[in-house]
Amino acid sequence: MTAASAGAFGIREQSTQAQGLAFAGAASGSGGVSSMFWNPATVTMRPGWVTEQNLSFINLSGRITPEAGTNPAFARLGGSGDIGQGAVVPAGATSYQLNERLWIGITTGAPFGLVTKPRNTWAGEIYGRSSRIFSLAFNPVIGFKVNEWLSVAAGPNIEYFKLTLRQGFLSPINIDPANLPSSGIKADSWGVGFTAGVLITPLEGTAIGVGFRSSVHHDIGGQLILPGPFAALGGDVKAKLNTPEKLSVGLTQAISPVARINFGFEWDNWSRLGEVNVLSNRTGGVATVLHLNYKDGYTYSIGGEYDWSPALTVRAGVAYEQSPINDANRTVRLPDGDRVNLSFGGSYRWSEKLTLNLAYSHLFVDKNSIVTRDNPLVPFVGTANGSADIVSVGFRYVFGEPAVVAPAPLVRKF
Repeated sequence: MTAASAGAFGIREQSTQAQGLAFAGAASGSGGVSSMFWNPATVTMRPGWVTEQNLSFINLSGRITPEAGTNPAFARLGGSGDIGQGAVVPAGATSYQLNERLWIGITTGAPFGLVTKPRNTWAGEIYGRSSRIFSLAFNPVIGFKVNEWLSVAAGPNIEYFKLTLRQGFLSPINIDPANLPSSGIKADSWGVGFTAGVLITPLEGTAIGVGFRSSVHHDIGGQLILPGPFAALGGDVKAKLNTPEKLSVGLTQAISPVARINFGFEWDNWSRLGEVNVLSNRTGGVATVLHLNYKDGYTYSIGGEYDWSPALTVRAGVAYEQSPINDANRTVRLPDGDRVNLSFGGSYRWSEKLTLNLAYSHLFVDKNSIVTRDNPLVPFVGTANGSADIVSVGFRYVFGEPAVVAPAPLVRKF
């Protein structure tokens, strides 16, 4: 299990409101202003000047247990211990209506992240002692309401990406599995992509949204760090990495004046990552290879919400995610698998301007096997199991009064 909460090292926690629905209908506006992460065209759904801020705590638990087939000298070191690491993930979104047809907005957040840290000395140490991925994205958008049933939007996605990987270093002069030094890679990059989306409201109470987040190309630069007498073989390195595209489809349908049902689908093009060659700036050759080889990821979700009172809305949802990681590409750094997301949440309207949001999710992750033979002399065979609990809090605040009150594409209390 990893500190990413979506497949591979993706992070889906961008909206407390959408999380309560297991992100069903996020592309059709179920996530409030923060739905712009999935579909920027939802920026046109709210008049005036509105901001949302969200904070999620992701608490993960996971263990890797070595099994028969692991090199015996390493197998005696035992399992990973709990590799899960808690993480706090902030995200925000703001929209501003310029006139009755034009909106601007911006989202900020972390679309990718990973934190795993097994015990320093364990059976799989030469394949992973710690793994960290950090990202931060800024996505300004412009939305245009073409007519009463069609809105479009697009904008650049400016993204920072950083990775830090550590593992045990095995060499002819360091052969004691219980006392191996560490090697590692530290690197980062800025890149630019784009988002675009369409929102269709064919009938009152119906919203259909399609959003797209492009791949972001990163020319990552950093250092390969090797211990002791091997330090000279490390030094500056570079690599090319392309983050996956994301296609999101959402449907929100009012089934009564106080109840709505939401459906969602997401496709993430993780297969574009392939194998990442880390090149030495000193020699121009391949210093090491990150064997990713992910499959595409698919997520299906359904959720509903009910206006319990004029001040309180409750919601719940369930999602199933087919992970891009399977038995063919699973590693000790990222022992991911298919998962079920069970979520519930609520919104409380504190005043005409302030709404408070709360959500909780539990992720049930399949138990999976790991077979790693990158070093044929030190194979690792094991099983991984894990789960996650996620708590998100957030608020929405409306500044002033709308200068122009445009007909809303979907009537919502929150």
